[in-house]
Amino acid sequence: MHCKLGIKRLDSIATELYECLKSATTTPPLSDVYKNIDIEDAYYISKRILDLRIGDGETITGKKIGVTSKVVQDMLGVHQPDFGFLTDAMYCENGVSIELEKRLIQPKAEAEIAFFLKSDLVGPGVTEADVLAATDYIMPCFEIVDSRIDGWRIKIQDTIADNASCGIYILGDSKLDPRDIDLPNLRVSVWKNDEFLSEGIGSAVQGNPLTAVAWLANTLGGFGISLNAGEVILSGSLVPLEPIQAGDKMRMELHGVGRAAVQFV
Repeated sequence: MHCKLGIKRLDSIATELYECLKSATTTPPLSDVYKNIDIEDAYYISKRILDLRIGDGETITGKKIGVTSKVVQDMLGVHQPDFGFLTDAMYCENGVSIELEKRLIQPKAEAEIAFFLKSDLVGPGVTEADVLAATDYIMPCFEIVDSRIDGWRIKIQDTIADNASCGIYILGDSKLDPRDIDLPNLRVSVWKNDEFLSEGIGSAVQGNPLTAVAWLANTLGGFGISLNAGEVILSGSLVPLEPIQAGDKMRMELHGVGRAAVQFV
């Protein structure tokens, strides 16, 4: 692939970001330090960080699309979706208590629809119908996004390089066949510390969560990567991102599907 910054420099950046991940520290925006970094460079960094994680014993459990809704794009100042990889080290059980300082830096909570695949999706050319046919079931999901970039001062190159600002993800205990529900009108409600916080519907993510997953399959297909049977695919937040601090409790209900909860200490 073409890399403007050169492989050695990109490998060095990936190592730096990975060390930030492990030490729960941040670094200045890559887009400030390296003015000519492009999306291909950022993708290479992300993939190299994934290689480092796998080398340390993690396994891939899925992929994610982020920055899909207008409200999230406006909050972050990033006006196109991004994508990243999920590993077993990011997964947390429903109702878990997270030690914030040990796991995360500057976390924000997102309420999402998680898709579980029963067959592969290989782009380009993947349609919404293909996504529906390949999906075994959906589940409610909290994704707790995080950033290794100082103060979330990100451009699209920063968030892609930083694995789409992935932190951890929490899945609910219930599942539903997506063919049994109207996905664009699927509603989520979110509570923080037992007070109602926000509400959204499936159409917040590119008009339809199926469209978002198809976009992810087609985008990753351009890099020779598929969405695979057995993987979980996070389709993007239906609500605004919510900053998290120690002592916070979050719960969500994906109406007609189920609930998920997480707390932070």
